[in-house]
Amino acid sequence: MRFLFKTSYAQDVALAKHGGHTFWYGLLCVALLVAPWVVPEYWMAQLTFVLIYGIVGLGLMLLAGFTGQFSIGHAAFLGTGAYTQAVLSNMGVPLPIALLGAAALSAAVGVVVAMPALRVKGIYLGIATLSFGFIVEEVFARWESVTGGNSGLHVKTATLFGLELGSGDGFYYLCLVIAVLATLGILNLLRSPTGRAFVAIRDSEISAQSMGIHLARYKTMSFAISAALAGVGGGLYAHKLSFISPDQFNIIQSIDLLLMVVIGGLGSVHGAFLGAIFLIAMPQLISMGKDYLPAMVGQAPGLQGLVYGLVLIAFVMFEPLGLYGRWLKIRTWLQLFPFYRRGLFKRQKSFTKSDRLR
Repeated sequence: MRFLFKTSYAQDVALAKHGGHTFWYGLLCVALLVAPWVVPEYWMAQLTFVLIYGIVGLGLMLLAGFTGQFSIGHAAFLGTGAYTQAVLSNMGVPLPIALLGAAALSAAVGVVVAMPALRVKGIYLGIATLSFGFIVEEVFARWESVTGGNSGLHVKTATLFGLELGSGDGFYYLCLVIAVLATLGILNLLRSPTGRAFVAIRDSEISAQSMGIHLARYKTMSFAISAALAGVGGGLYAHKLSFISPDQFNIIQSIDLLLMVVIGGLGSVHGAFLGAIFLIAMPQLISMGKDYLPAMVGQAPGLQGLVYGLVLIAFVMFEPLGLYGRWLKIRTWLQLFPFYRRGLFKRQKSFTKSDRLR
């Protein structure tokens, strides 16, 4: 009896629920480790951006997907981390301490934003965070003595323990390690009482409050953790580009980040990275597709925004659970084949609605 209890407890605690998870995630780790030897330099740069946006996406997924608090000004946290990292690095502060400083300042800004946002929700919360994004962008542009204003700010090359990482393979491995640590941290947080309180707030604030969950405390905590991850991503983003300016953290960037988690799949850790892959790959696909379109359409200045809008509308209408939701349906179909029934997912969809989605 004691052996069965220990076995059951070990299965509940383990992140990999069965051998298939261990095999496929292990294979993914091996592929990511050997990527610099087999992937061309250009695509390695894109993969590094996927990891950076994935880290930011984990924070926004925690806030929007698991706590139900939508932010349309998340680029402000990304910019806060980027400028903090740039200033500290240019002052000669070691990379780990600078990243911690970027995360801490972004988290503090997140707490400041969360306080007035506690009284609003839904579209009004989106408007509040949007206004905050405009304010921070203006601060970046006007505080020339620190940020360099509209002229931008150059960032020193990332150096770790005396080893210059640059923006190549060494920097890629740094981003990979941080992405893995951030993912493990979010997964463990979601399994803790704190993470379950986040999900309870997302599903129904009234029910969560009736169970003794302090809404203000947990919402503030979610904003702070989300902003801290965005700050870490911003610090890596600054080193990768080696130059930052206020127009890189505008409303378009905020919408791109929100689009990333919605298309990736709200309420799933996998969705953060799937959305990051979409965000990085879509401009490449659009640029390749321009050659096959009429000149009047292919050279139109708003083509990328139009494609993004159409893709978002298509996902909201036909696949609300995003790319990860589509993968779950494909996996279920493969598991049930040939006993799959057409109405299976229609019945399943009716049981996944919550107060936030109505």
